[in-house]
Amino acid sequence: MRNKPPYSITSVDHALRLAALLQQEGPLRVTDAAERLGVSASTAHRLLSMLVYRDFAEQGSDRRYGPGKVLRPAETSAAPVPLLRRLAAPHLRRLVDVTRESANLMVLAGTEVRFVTTVECDQILRVGDRAGRSLPAHLVSGGKAMLAALTPAAVDALYEDADFDLARLRRELRLVRKRGFAINDQLTETGLTAVGVAVRDAAGAPVAAVTSAMPTARFDRDALPGIVSAISDAAGEIENALAAG
Repeated sequence: MRNKPPYSITSVDHALRLAALLQQEGPLRVTDAAERLGVSASTAHRLLSMLVYRDFAEQGSDRRYGPGKVLRPAETSAAPVPLLRRLAAPHLRRLVDVTRESANLMVLAGTEVRFVTTVECDQILRVGDRAGRSLPAHLVSGGKAMLAALTPAAVDALYEDADFDLARLRRELRLVRKRGFAINDQLTETGLTAVGVAVRDAAGAPVAAVTSAMPTARFDRDALPGIVSAISDAAGEIENALAAG
């Protein structure tokens, strides 16, 4: 479990979050950055200036800031991230109300997932904000849910140069397709368990995933059907919102 440390340095946290936003979403205005971080425009400008100095950001001719050369090698996602974040927000909050556990929205970027947004629950022991983090898709519940929504040929193409057991992944994804959900039981962090369901577009292709994440000590397999139902409802509502434009 990795929650925000009590000794966290706010300015460093803001800079890291801002770098992640540039990498995931592309160009931002100073006012956009200020709004996303909840800081003043002058603070956002100073943060962006430092990111430019260290090559994490570049300022374009339109005065917006985009990812710099340090951030560019990362895989990009074709998902409409800003739209997904906006549409998903109320449904993630409702999911947290139902499950009393933290909820995440993530997208697929190559063989990784990018956490787009987190709504934390109010329990003292909880899974903290994961927004901006990237993890291997084949380990994360939402990643496995999205991979399972792809065709087997598409998965093979993604992992053609993989240095792990692809046959095992294929078997696991078949099970995920059959169940309609995926579980990450301490594969990415000791003491953390998450359940994920894919969000699909009108053509049935995965554009995101919704997950409910909790301390493993609180995970109850007898409660799994209810958790999956709540996540599926949230994913379905996001799909409806996407279809409605």
